[in-house]
Amino acid sequence: MTRTTLPPGEDGRDWHAESNQQPIAPPNTGRAGIGTAVPRIDGHAKVTGTARYAAEHPVADLCHGVVVNSTIARGRIVRIDTSAALAVEGVLDVLHHDNRPSMRSLRVFYKDMTAPAGIPFRPLHDAQVHSSGQPVALVVAETFEIARHAASLVHVEYEVYPHETHMLSRRDAAHEPGGYKAGYSKPPKPKGNPDAVFAQADVTVDAEFYAGAEHHNPLEMHASTVIRDDRGHLTIYDKTQGSQNSRWVVSRAFGLPGRKVTVRNPFVGGAFGSGLRPQYQLLMAVMASLQLKRSVRVVLTRQQMFTFGHRPETWQRVRLAASPDGRLGAIIHEAAAATSRDEDYVEVVVNWSGQLYACDNIRYSYKLVDLDQFTPIDMRAPGAAHGVHAIEVAMDELSYALGMDPLALRKINYAERDSNKDLPFSTKQLMECYEQGARAFGWDRRPAAPRSMREGHELIGWGMATGTWDAMQMAARASATFHADGRLEVACAATDIGTGTYTAISQIAAGAMGLPLEQVVFRLGDSDLPFAPIEGGSSHIATVGAAVDAACEKLQRRLWRLARGIAGHGFEDSAFEDVMFVDGHIALRARPDVALPLHRVLQMRERANIAVRHMLVPDMLRQKKSVRAVHSAVFCEVRVDETLGTMRVTRVVSAVAAGRIVNPLTARSQVVGGVVWGISQALFEETLADHRLGRFMNHNLAEYHFAANADIHDIDVIFVEEDDRVVSRIGTKGVGEIGLVGVAAAISNAIYHATGVRLRSTPMTPDKLLRGSAV
Repeated sequence: MTRTTLPPGEDGRDWHAESNQQPIAPPNTGRAGIGTAVPRIDGHAKVTGTARYAAEHPVADLCHGVVVNSTIARGRIVRIDTSAALAVEGVLDVLHHDNRPSMRSLRVFYKDMTAPAGIPFRPLHDAQVHSSGQPVALVVAETFEIARHAASLVHVEYEVYPHETHMLSRRDAAHEPGGYKAGYSKPPKPKGNPDAVFAQADVTVDAEFYAGAEHHNPLEMHASTVIRDDRGHLTIYDKTQGSQNSRWVVSRAFGLPGRKVTVRNPFVGGAFGSGLRPQYQLLMAVMASLQLKRSVRVVLTRQQMFTFGHRPETWQRVRLAASPDGRLGAIIHEAAAATSRDEDYVEVVVNWSGQLYACDNIRYSYKLVDLDQFTPIDMRAPGAAHGVHAIEVAMDELSYALGMDPLALRKINYAERDSNKDLPFSTKQLMECYEQGARAFGWDRRPAAPRSMREGHELIGWGMATGTWDAMQMAARASATFHADGRLEVACAATDIGTGTYTAISQIAAGAMGLPLEQVVFRLGDSDLPFAPIEGGSSHIATVGAAVDAACEKLQRRLWRLARGIAGHGFEDSAFEDVMFVDGHIALRARPDVALPLHRVLQMRERANIAVRHMLVPDMLRQKKSVRAVHSAVFCEVRVDETLGTMRVTRVVSAVAAGRIVNPLTARSQVVGGVVWGISQALFEETLADHRLGRFMNHNLAEYHFAANADIHDIDVIFVEEDDRVVSRIGTKGVGEIGLVGVAAAISNAIYHATGVRLRSTPMTPDKLLRGSAV
């Protein structure tokens, strides 16, 4: 069996060679192109512990840094006493704003590729404290244990300023966003006369929604290992969703040439948006390495994972007007979300309403509330996790006001064109999602009235909701090299954040070249590889996958030209359209028996390899003519203990239309993970602040609750057939976000069906249910 390698190790060798692991090959699947369910080719490395993450790369003469965080929400550092820490044997230095190495001061040098408008946070820049938990010092020592102990000895004195962290009490101070960021679309201008229609409508819903702050808790905590060689070159292993984004910030902030910095992230233990922007440990680890001229590692603790960014606290109001037959006459969707005083973090929250439903009268409002907190950051399905939740719960309320089935109401208002932009969808199989999801769930057996189903002491409810997310494609460059020994090597500075990118891209390349999967090597996770965008917004498969497919087409053409030059083998007079690549051969379509093994083509032409590159640039002129989106229909069953108010989600069916599915196995895993998080968002997750201190209080896994194994029951995923050649040349769309969108709304709607109590705030906890509290 042909050996398959995965990511490069510290010096370019294979990751399994670096860990003394025996060579591994994926299962011999034969042809394994788009549509084949293939186990993850990196799975063995992960389950056996040989996959190395940012804090796990062995380095000689490595020292360790531990961050000291502020204990106030807003103020100024008056004095830092580091004497006790420096007296500890093994402590090398304590860095703070007065003694850190030279860094550029202009804020533009700290702007990463996903930064919102405003002033990015610059660690140890000056004496100002902007939020509780802000890093104020870094203790560097020979071991982590020494650094951790010494960090507890650093004494910081502050001048404390008044702070504001209570968003709901500051809603009157909400303001329009001062700028934009990647992926943000400003709410469109009002359409029609929604206020007048609402005032005169036969049936209306006017509902407020509140979602508390949520924090990322991926298995791998944020860490950076900076390896400094004798020439001063920095090789950095960083927990990031974009190696080139991290290199961009490091080189600009410290004034280093890009060639002096390499960032690698071959394995990422979950990120979910927390790694889109470089986090503060990266720049602090580089500071220490430059100061001490040594290799340095900085790993954040679980508690420190709560000191940078979060899903923003959000308030919403949705007003719907409908005629007695259920047709929407007006949609008014307003939102206010928290941001920091320094940056205007923005999300697409309200726009989804008009994209989901046909309506002639629409008005949106989206504003920000400045707080003394760290700038929020993207979290899985940013904006849609809140915005779609609100419109879908409001639609459920409208169905009861009309005496209509919730699914029937959605079908009546099905949007063939986006109501915001009056554009068609590139593809939209949402109606088929409704049909297949409802059939698999058994929706036709649902009694209409709340509190109609019971088993013992539990009330049973069935709810449903629609999900949607953008189908994005960005620019990327990929290389493809075919070797005379039959190996195909493709490369791109992409990131696999646990989604199965290694496997899916390898499948695309194998399918394009007609090769067995075990002959394909995909290299990613290295800033020195060809350009890739940040892995976010479920865009990688349509972006990197399409770039790899296009590079493979170039490779096909090169191989065909070489084959034409081999006399006596039947290809001399062929056109490119006359040949196909299958089972490791180039063959004539009309005469499949006329074929040459691909590696023999190179050998006969005395070539060791052929290498090509392709730069994928989205066809924006074509793509702007339609709205590109993925869709889902989520159906769920909830059981509620009538006495205790405890809630269990016992069954979920998620029907998803997301273009061609490259790997049904890994794609299903993505949707299941999204559903689990949706359950977590609905019932458990919230970070609570003590506003007197301006500090998040439940900053650990004992008190920040999320769904565990016992909370998860039956999850059924259905992929509805779809092929979207507008989004990508291979017809694919991403599935990372869509699994979460709509789940919390379906649960809220099921709780109402079970109990007759409407809960509009998340998380939906037993105390709220027993109080009958909507918000």
